[in-house]
Amino acid sequence: MNILPVKLPDVGEGVTEAELAEWYVDVGDIVQEDDVIAAVMTDKASVEIPSLYSGKVVQLGGEIGQVLPVGSDLVLIETDASAPVAGSAASQAVAPSQAPTPKAQQPSPGADKPARAQPQKAAMSGAPRAEGQAPLASPSVRARARKAGVDLRRVAGSGPAGRITHNDLDGVFEMPLQQPGQQPRQGRAFRTGTEEIKVVGMRRKIAERLALANSRIPHITVVEEVDVTALEELRATLNAGRGEKPKLTVLPFVAATLAKAFLDHPEMNAHYLDDDGIILRHGAVNVGMATMTDSGLVVPVLRHVEALSLFDTAAEIARLSKAARTSKATREELTGSTFTITSLGPLGALATTPIINHPEVAILGINKMATRPMWDGTQFVPRKMMNISASFDHRVIDGWDAAVFVQRIKTLLETPAMIFLEE
Repeated sequence: MNILPVKLPDVGEGVTEAELAEWYVDVGDIVQEDDVIAAVMTDKASVEIPSLYSGKVVQLGGEIGQVLPVGSDLVLIETDASAPVAGSAASQAVAPSQAPTPKAQQPSPGADKPARAQPQKAAMSGAPRAEGQAPLASPSVRARARKAGVDLRRVAGSGPAGRITHNDLDGVFEMPLQQPGQQPRQGRAFRTGTEEIKVVGMRRKIAERLALANSRIPHITVVEEVDVTALEELRATLNAGRGEKPKLTVLPFVAATLAKAFLDHPEMNAHYLDDDGIILRHGAVNVGMATMTDSGLVVPVLRHVEALSLFDTAAEIARLSKAARTSKATREELTGSTFTITSLGPLGALATTPIINHPEVAILGINKMATRPMWDGTQFVPRKMMNISASFDHRVIDGWDAAVFVQRIKTLLETPAMIFLEE
């Protein structure tokens, strides 16, 4: 009989210690190989630790709540098993500072950073561990393997101390062994490979701005249905007689609607400087127009909408959109918006939840237009309907005020003559 230790393994990259969260065994208990003996907690996750041997527990390595270093004895087990061979998974369960660096991770001469290790291709053709050694894996890996019917005893682990990672399971799934008689469906093949795309340039800037807005602004979104039948009739009439003027889309009408609505709701055309605790209400209506380009989403600014005619607005939208898509928009044309409109055009959904363009306090989303049967009190009639989605910074815009503002937008769009009525 031998008394062998089950050591606290390396349970995660950069983890040097773990807190004992729960014991599943006590001194004198008989355990089988792979039985869970304890759970430990790191700053990243809770991990269950299995026994490497069958035998009797003769000593526990600590009490609940105690912090143990990686590589220390977790339990001692009296067992018929032989001591692990040097270099095996069990003998390598030491602190990361003592573990050898895989060759793939050693820095190349003159490099600032070590080369990135490629995930090891896991195999299921034979057990890659010595007799008496249990597979080391996190609960999520074990659950994933169990669901997929993968025997972890037959998977090679590429992690520290031979720990089986999700990448190792990916290798199994990418190169599945065909059972006798198992064949891919006719004309189809297994898809393999993973593409790594670094987030840089414009995409990185977009990610940073959206993360900033989403983390600092508590959003509230109001969705409303708008009957734009009259608006579309007016737009068609104006386009029919426009001559050399630019074609009118819905956006110039929406921009004019905002300029009108801000007269009654100046709190919407504002910036909230949350670091300073100041709200800046703007007189100028400078509308940002979210525009998709090959490089990502940019927001050119349509300045002084309150002073532009419909056709002037349409011409400026066309000019700014072209400048943005050809990467010729200047810094001045991409900054200074006081309110933003976003639209997916014909690809739009029934509703969206737009993210506010920080430090603005509101944003308006234009959704897909469609002809729907609407009840007029006596019968169903076809009407052109469009949903609008407006998000607000709930720190400075109350829900009631948000709803009143959306209703004002709805009223103006449904009775477009009011947009141009001088008061």
